Amino acid sequence: MPRFSKALLLYNGNAGKGDIEQKLRDTLPILSRGIKELIVLQTASIEEVTETCKTYSDQVDLLIILGGDGTLHCCINALAPLPNSPIVAVLPGGTSNDFSRMLQLPQNLASAAEAIVDGTVVDVDVAQSDDTYFLNFWGIGMVAETSKNIDEQQKKSLGVLSYFMSTLKTVSKSEQFTYKIKAEGEVYEGEAVGILVLNGTFIGTRQLPILTIDPTDGLLDVLIIKNSSLAFFRELLSMNNAELNKEALQELTHFQANEIKVSTGSAKEIDMDGEIFTKTPATICVLPKHIQMIQAKE
Repeated sequence: MPRFSKALLLYNGNAGKGDIEQKLRDTLPILSRGIKELIVLQTASIEEVTETCKTYSDQVDLLIILGGDGTLHCCINALAPLPNSPIVAVLPGGTSNDFSRMLQLPQNLASAAEAIVDGTVVDVDVAQSDDTYFLNFWGIGMVAETSKNIDEQQKKSLGVLSYFMSTLKTVSKSEQFTYKIKAEGEVYEGEAVGILVLNGTFIGTRQLPILTIDPTDGLLDVLIIKNSSLAFFRELLSMNNAELNKEALQELTHFQANEIKVSTGSAKEIDMDGEIFTKTPATICVLPKHIQMIQAKE
């Protein structure tokens, strides 16, 4: 007996790299074992991705996204405002596939398809920054500059390595900016080289060692990076210790909140899940358990 009655597999024909025919051969026979009726659609633009998600939102039990973080971000922004949406599953077909890693999905497509058929449905928090939604992270300063510094030709030829090269280039040139954050009745202000608001733990395939991040807890983790020094990297790595005294941190500030208001001395570009759309100021809130997604069984 198939697990799902009707599903849509969506892939953006203009996104990512690789042989889409091979990707479909690797996944469709496995997916079909758990789905009675499977529709496969190729889109030609981000606008078509958005419209397709909206059109099928109440017609299918399961929406399978074959693509990277950008395609997933687009689909979540189409589905999040709707009163009803299908369960969402991800076949990692991009460069980093960060939120699929958060869901413990294998990065091999055939294995990911198996995990989708046999996986667990979880209620996942969605974060909202003004009129835009994000699943993984919101960032200004270092992280947004890293995204802008990625060479598209390097990304095509080097994949994940291009993110590391961009990060090294950005860290050496990071400039401080003034900020003010209001959250949970507290005010945080000063100078920083980067601010991250996190719902997921992976950025550019690397897992942040912050133990409190959980995309199902109704809270967002805020990380203020004061300097891009070796001391910052040492303090970040120390956050993997559950007994860490956060008050002892000098280069970082970390706290959790369900609503955050961020302003900066001059407008800073905002990176959400690797996509840059808007600038500060911004009001960010979490929508607890707002969408259902498939997570691989442990």
